[in-house]
Amino acid sequence: MVDTTLPLVQVPIVDYGDDEDAMVTYRERGTARALELDNRGPIRFGSDGRLHSDILDSYSRYGFYIFTDVIKGNELKEIESDVADMLERAPVTKDAEVDKHGNTALGAGLTARNISWVRPLSDPLGGTDASYGRHEAKMNEPAPPTEAPDYVVQLFLGSLQFSDACLRLYGHPELLRVAEAINGPDFTPFNEAVWIKQPGLGGSVAWHQDGWTHWDNPKLDNHTHGFNFMAQLYGCDAANGLWVVPGSHSVGKINIKKMVEEAGSDRLPQAIPVICDPGDVAMTSRQAIHGSFANTSSKVRVTINFGFHRRSSVLGIRSGGVHNPVSEYDEDYIFERSKAIAWGIDARSQHFPNEDRYVYEPFRGLEEQFVWTEETKSNLRDYNLRDIGI
Repeated sequence: MVDTTLPLVQVPIVDYGDDEDAMVTYRERGTARALELDNRGPIRFGSDGRLHSDILDSYSRYGFYIFTDVIKGNELKEIESDVADMLERAPVTKDAEVDKHGNTALGAGLTARNISWVRPLSDPLGGTDASYGRHEAKMNEPAPPTEAPDYVVQLFLGSLQFSDACLRLYGHPELLRVAEAINGPDFTPFNEAVWIKQPGLGGSVAWHQDGWTHWDNPKLDNHTHGFNFMAQLYGCDAANGLWVVPGSHSVGKINIKKMVEEAGSDRLPQAIPVICDPGDVAMTSRQAIHGSFANTSSKVRVTINFGFHRRSSVLGIRSGGVHNPVSEYDEDYIFERSKAIAWGIDARSQHFPNEDRYVYEPFRGLEEQFVWTEETKSNLRDYNLRDIGI
């Protein structure tokens, strides 16, 4: 069990039935392999102020890296409090307009997608045409407990408008320095979300590569489709966490359906789990094959997700259709969406005045125009209509 204050749905824990023994062995082997890799440690910078070359080399080799002990205890508690509030204010059932207390539900009246629901222990995307068909193969779906509700909340989108703590984390100076090291000082946002894989209920996410825009681009490299930070509130393991195929970010578009067929199941032998403690932040290439299994464990996983792009990958590109409406990503669009970074930096600087404040190059000299106050909160309403999906 995880010590949590979240208002989670309580159900008996079930397993994978006839596949349980194979799953247990798969998790154990994957965990052992994951902990052998040299892709975890604190955020480190060299004497020149740049991200340490060991980290860059490891991330380039594997397509993911785990930064340890990034978020400290008090900040974790603030994030937990906000996530608990989001769950309390979520619609009482899918498509409801009120929460369980009879109040107007979180997200009511907004235009952008903001809450994603899933049938317990199901895979809603695998083998479908959703999201440009990138989830090519169906995952194993264990039978949920009879006490399970029809749907559970699994994802909050546009999360910066719902949580000041998430906004402050978004402005974390060391994480933004990492983003600069990978994508350049003029990096752009991608999108932000909070994943909640509830114990005994959380659905799977079929194996996929996130990108869909640049696979045929002759300039494709390891960083073309950007990356995601995945901050862990309670940590994660092989049962409730993300799995990644190391090195898959560097070989272009991969036939995932064929990989699953060759494996004989959804247990890809090449994959390993992302193992984190509370406060760790994983950085994962959007080009790497990744996915997660139904959460048949007794531990909740809460991931604060926020991603960034290289400006040259998005400027002048017409894309979208997954996280945001299909749009032309011109200078004005990108600047408008990047305001969230400026507000995140200021919100964090006010809350943690002893930290070194990050200077975001596209907004250098504009800091006084982007001061975070109660009055400016409304500027984030529906901000994720301008997500930058590629």
